[in-house]
Amino acid sequence: MRGSRTDGFREFAAARTGHLYRSACLLTSGDTHLAEDLVQETLGRMYVLWGRRLSRIDNPAAYAQTVLVRAFLTHRRRSSSSERPHGELPDTDAAPTGADPALRVTLLGALGELSPKDRAVIVLRYWEDRSIEETADAMNVSSAAVRTRCTRALSRLRDQLGGTLVEFAMR
Repeated sequence: MRGSRTDGFREFAAARTGHLYRSACLLTSGDTHLAEDLVQETLGRMYVLWGRRLSRIDNPAAYAQTVLVRAFLTHRRRSSSSERPHGELPDTDAAPTGADPALRVTLLGALGELSPKDRAVIVLRYWEDRSIEETADAMNVSSAAVRTRCTRALSRLRDQLGGTLVEFAMR
């Protein structure tokens, strides 16, 4: 019994870790160390649920994303979350082919200027492509709160990036 539980979880973790890490990097505005911590915490919580209680969860991948967002928001509420990462992103060799590093840094910087909840809304709605209801459920807020935060966060991003986001999307 225990071996099959562990094997099933290992398969799930191997399949979802990269996706969780990318989402965590966006949530943390490029703080890769915090992103790794959040993914580790998420996978730890998922392992506890794996087995008996997991059968009540329809979509474990979506549930893991919800756990990740809630772990991020909890981290931001803690008093130790006042620590700030350095102004420079660490060098990585994992840049996707054809990616514009300056654009990436600009967008991560703009995301970093948003409040944690606004950032979570933007990541869930536009990076994860979740519905308003799914985003509201993941963040424990109402659908109206998600719509309001989304509108305000996009407006702030437009102000920070100068005009429209279309020119960034077309690159």
